[in-house]
Order: sequence, then C-alpha cells, then structure tokens
Amino acid sequence: MKRNKGQKIYTRFPPSPTGTLHIGGARTALFNFLFARHYGGKFFLRIEDTDTERSKPEFEKDIIENLKWLGLEWDGEILKQSQRKNVYKKYIKKLLKTGDAFWCYHTKEELEKEKQEKASRGEPQVHFCEEFRGGTTAAAGVIRLKCTDEQIKFHDLIRGEIEFNPSQIGDIVIAKDEESPLYNFAVVIDDYETKITHVIRGEDHISNTPKQIMILEALELPLPQYAHIPLTLAPDKTKLSKRHGATAISEYKEMGYLPKALVNFMALLGWNPGDDREIFPLDELIKEFAIERMQKSAAIFNIEKLDWFNSYYIRQTPIEKLTQLCLPHLLESSLRTNEMSEAIPSKSTGLLRRLPPPRNDKFEIIATGEIVDIEWLQKVVKLEQKRMKKLSEIGELTKFFFTDTLEYDADLLKWKNMSGEEAKLSLDKSYNILSKIKDKDFTEDKLKAILMPEADEMGDRGRLLWPLRASITGLKASPGPFEVLAVLGREKALKRIKRALEKINEKTAASII
Repeated sequence: MKRNKGQKIYTRFPPSPTGTLHIGGARTALFNFLFARHYGGKFFLRIEDTDTERSKPEFEKDIIENLKWLGLEWDGEILKQSQRKNVYKKYIKKLLKTGDAFWCYHTKEELEKEKQEKASRGEPQVHFCEEFRGGTTAAAGVIRLKCTDEQIKFHDLIRGEIEFNPSQIGDIVIAKDEESPLYNFAVVIDDYETKITHVIRGEDHISNTPKQIMILEALELPLPQYAHIPLTLAPDKTKLSKRHGATAISEYKEMGYLPKALVNFMALLGWNPGDDREIFPLDELIKEFAIERMQKSAAIFNIEKLDWFNSYYIRQTPIEKLTQLCLPHLLESSLRTNEMSEAIPSKSTGLLRRLPPPRNDKFEIIATGEIVDIEWLQKVVKLEQKRMKKLSEIGELTKFFFTDTLEYDADLLKWKNMSGEEAKLSLDKSYNILSKIKDKDFTEDKLKAILMPEADEMGDRGRLLWPLRASITGLKASPGPFEVLAVLGREKALKRIKRALEKINEKTAASII
C-alpha cells in the first residue's frame, strides 16, 4: 500500500448498539485494528447511537466488553454520535447556505408513487427533487443533497477502481432536520473530525461510498482511502445467521472459545499471509498484516476450522490458567459469573461447588461431598487438555472423576473377543496388583512400571489394560489407565474395580436366569 511519507494512519470501528457484537463486526474491527497497528497508527471506537429507538445500553456494553476480551483495545475516548448533534448541525447549515443541500417537501405517498412509476419503466428508483430544490424552510420536509453531475470514482485498496453513475444515486436524504443527520452524513463528519485516513469496512457498504463522497466533495473536505473487505458467508454460501449456529461473540465466549483462537480464525477469513502458515497470535498478525493480501471473494465460515484453532490454543495454555478458564464450566450454575462479576446464563454441568471464605480455594464435589483443591483440579484438566476443542467440554469429558456411580454396560469391560469370565480374571489381577501398591507410589510412572510388564505377559496388553481403564472411567474413549489411576487415587480405583467385578457377576447371573 502506498502512503504519503510521514502520514499517520487512523482507522475506526463504528458499531451501532442495536444488537450484540457479531462475528462480522468483530472481524471488521480486527482488520481496522491490525491495519492501524501495523503502521504504528491509531484505532478508534465510535458508537453510532443516533437510532434512539433501537440503540440500547446493554448492546453498547456488550460491544465494548467483547472488543476488550478479543484484545482489540482502541485509542482515546469512545466517540458517541448522540453527543455530537451540534457538530452535525454546523455542517448541515453550511450545505443549506451554499445551496448544495435543500429542504424537500415531497410526501411519502408522492415518493412511493414516483418509485412505482420508475420501476414500471425499468428506470433506477431514485429521486431527483427538481421541483423543490432550493427550499429553505423545514415545513414537514427532509434535507437532501444535490446529486453531482459527474461520474463518481474512487480507488478501493482491495478492489481497485470503482465507478458510479450519479443517475443511479439521485438527491439523497442526509438529515431529517438540522439536528438529526442520517447515517451517511454523520459518518462522513465523524470520519473527518477524527482525521480518519482509511475507511475499512464490509463490501455491503460499497453502495454507501459514492453518497459519502458526494457529501465530502460538497463540503470541500478530503476523502479518506477506502477498502471494502469481503463478507463472511455460511458454508452454504448464504448470509451467516443464527440458523448456522452462534453468531454473537458473547456466545462463542460462553461456549468456551478462547479469544486468541477467534482472532486467529477471523484474521484468516479473507486474508492470507502469502504462504501456508496458519497460527498467528495477535502480535504476529500486527507484524504480518498487509491489506494487499485481502481476497476479493467471500470468506466461508467453517466451524470445524475454528474448533481446530481453539484446540491448538487450549493445548498451548499453561495448566494453571487453563484450569481457571475451565472452572466456570464445572461450577454449579448459581455461582457462574463473567469477568465483570455479573451473573450469566449457564450451560455448566454443575459438578463442583466453591466453598465460601475462608475456604474459597477449596471445592466440594456435589455428587459425593468430597472436598478437593485447585491442584487436584489441575491434574483433572491436564488429562483432557489435548482432547478439548472447547472449554465447555471439560465437564462432559471429566465427569467420571466427580461421581461414585459410573453408568455403563458390563460388556464394555471386555477386550475384543474376551468372555465375561476372562474379563473378570483380568480385573481380579489388576485389583490384586493395585491393592499392594502404597498410596505414595500411586503415580503415573510407577503404576506404568508395575502394570506394563504384567500386561506384556498376557500377550496382548489390551487384555489387562482395557478392562482396567473401562472399570475406572466407564467410558469407551478416555485418557490412559495410568494417568487416570494417578489422579483418581488408590482407594477410589479399587472401589471402582470392585464395582466392575460386581457388574460382571450381575450380568452373568442375569444371563443364566
């Protein structure tokens, strides 16, 4: 990208607080942030809250909190359009004074009739207000900008030269009155006043660009450089929506996605580094980002790819931090809070209860009443760190640690073509071996050193290790028996093996009957 020597780069993200921050908006914010930071520039946040009926404080809060969560910190104070009516009024009055803008008194009915007539003739359904151009009073009218007579051209940093015929635009409405600007006018004034040099936004805004250029030229203000990024589509090439799954950033946070994973994933939706690299922490993205590498075609949202990124970053997270991140998904619902210490909807499995002060570093297993500490929980989380795709999976993956009752069929205890009697003999052997090991020696390495030779003697290791692992987890797929035994402990392990032997006896008795 060419830029003037010494030019400071200023970008902005201007969400409307009429809804939560979604993937599309967050991705736009990310590209503006990366572009500005790459060149040592500034990134601003502007809240476009002039739509008083739809703008809500809770949406504004959601936008702000989730941008911070993603690590997209902005410069300076947040700009709010609702606090800038006098600024807009100054520029509107200037256009009215020069005659570049005027009051239009056509009624809605007249405009709709004109629209239908033009549609029947196959003409552009735009309005040229020849009859009332030059109106100076606000008698139930709106303020329009006189359409230019010249072709409107601009260079898009992603798409190249773009040209619009003014006959396709008409005299656009820029304000309801002198203090109530519409979107295109307020945007132009805010960008100029905050010295925005680059307007980076979705390609759905391309049609707004010629209108904004007309306003800038009428006010004799400099044009920023434009870059319209491709939209993100669902796998079926339709607009991304709720029917394709979660779209709000807060929902991805609640499901247990890490901000690093979302940022890395969103960056590669429409941008590439020029090679086959995929892992990019935020600091690397800032270093590598080049808007010339943005693609023109739509990016496809692939949840499996997001899961892949998330699992990668989960594996890279220190176990102490990962355990803290997993805790909300293990704690009972009534205790779940977000970073702002506010209650949030819970999808928790409710396996743990945090004890009150002064024992709030301890946890009670709800099903058993057992008290455990954070060190034990770290061991549990570590066992599943390599298998987790989302933090929210931790409860389902580890719930066998938090119960005294494992639900499974006795046939699970059989390895390949084992009979029930053979499975019983195998579990008897494991029980006898483990019962002789002291608690202090119940570690992964020592258990492996003791059990592996015994498994090798049986010709097929699975004949000893499969029934053992199934008896202590109750699962077909789980971490290995040595890791589980070390975390579970000797007493619980022996209790579960004993229960497995009872299951086999019950199954055998039932088949005889």
